[in-house]
Amino acid sequence: MKHFPIFMALEGHRVVVSGGGEAALAKLRLLLKTEARLTVIAANAAPEIAAWADEERLTLINRSMEAGDALCARLFYAANEDDAEDARVADLAHRDGALVNIVDNLEDSQFITPAMVDRDPVVVAIGTEGAAPVLARAIKKDIEERLSPRLGLMARIGKAFRAKADALPFGLKRREFWADYYNKDIATEAQAQEALDTLLGKHLNAQAKEGHVELVGAGPGDPDLLTMKARKALDAADVVIYDRLVAPEILELARREAVMLSAGKEGFGPSVTQDAINEMIVSHARAGAHVVRLKSGDPTVFGRLDEEIEACEASGVAWSIVPGITSASAAVASLGQSLTKRGRNSGVRFITGHDTKGFADHDWKTLAREGEVAAIYMGKKSARFIQGRLLMHGVDAATPVTVIENASRPNQRILATCLGELEPTLSDANLSGPALVFLGLAPRAAMAAAQQHELEAVS
Repeated sequence: MKHFPIFMALEGHRVVVSGGGEAALAKLRLLLKTEARLTVIAANAAPEIAAWADEERLTLINRSMEAGDALCARLFYAANEDDAEDARVADLAHRDGALVNIVDNLEDSQFITPAMVDRDPVVVAIGTEGAAPVLARAIKKDIEERLSPRLGLMARIGKAFRAKADALPFGLKRREFWADYYNKDIATEAQAQEALDTLLGKHLNAQAKEGHVELVGAGPGDPDLLTMKARKALDAADVVIYDRLVAPEILELARREAVMLSAGKEGFGPSVTQDAINEMIVSHARAGAHVVRLKSGDPTVFGRLDEEIEACEASGVAWSIVPGITSASAAVASLGQSLTKRGRNSGVRFITGHDTKGFADHDWKTLAREGEVAAIYMGKKSARFIQGRLLMHGVDAATPVTVIENASRPNQRILATCLGELEPTLSDANLSGPALVFLGLAPRAAMAAAQQHELEAVS
């Protein structure tokens, strides 16, 4: 982000525009909606600008800009539609201490004016840092259609009602009151006032809302793979308790006011205990919060889901599950493969490389059967153990093994190897992110190369 969005207070402050043509008019039509003291400096101002000056909506100086004209101005626009003149007046404004925007010159401007959706006092600003003005206009059009033309009226009346609404406890109850109000379709000021009075009485007399826990799957990491239901849960959450592997881009989707609590676990490393996590979940829910327990992948797959459900039930806390896309599904898609294939395997095993007691033991004899496919979660540090068990039970050392690090994320990495070379391949790769190991699957391109090699060997 090269431009940090802010809303600057302009009431009673100077804003100066140099230029009197179409570029200046475009800026002035927007600036006239503010309560700034506007000054236009132009030797040949358009008739509209002269008319606004006659109406005392702005001050017009009929000459070229001189040193000192931008003194005490908060903002300055160079809109002369002449590069040399814009550069000259911008330099003068810089010296006078104003923030400078040169119209259609992003590189030399100190600030930019975004596309805006105006429902005064509700204003939505849309910026693309000059990269895609057409996209900004398209987004503006979409938002314009979504927001009621009466939203500004409702906001103005709601603002005047805030002192009365302070009778509600700060936090969840007050947010619910305002959410109820802004979800109504109100046409007149009288209707808005009546709705506010009625809603306030209803919320003041309402019993305290019970907390609720949503156990939500964050998917493998790509925010585009987050389900719509998970997005809605994050938007409504008062408290988000998240795992170490949840991508930062997904955490950014949570409501800004939400309390964000890390509950990181790391295999064979420092971790928040499960008892401590259970206590966090239950205590916030008991306090009336909407708690989202955000788990990487799908909470029903190696997510200790049952332990957290049991903690909720033991405390009388309501809960629900929002499934997510598990890492195996995202990872196998990146291989151009399917987890099951007719004639190869009619099932697939999801197994873990380690559990609470250390390296996890499995039915290695069954896994050793030809054509078996397994997705091994948390198998990075237990790879040598898994390799040894499988070879011991007769799995062919040439069996394809694929390791996917950071599945679905921009820094995803795919290692194609075989069981006999799983170690030292993993150690040599120096993986730093979460990794999933597939037994019996190879990337489609790797399989094609192997088949070609066999054909060449035969011929």
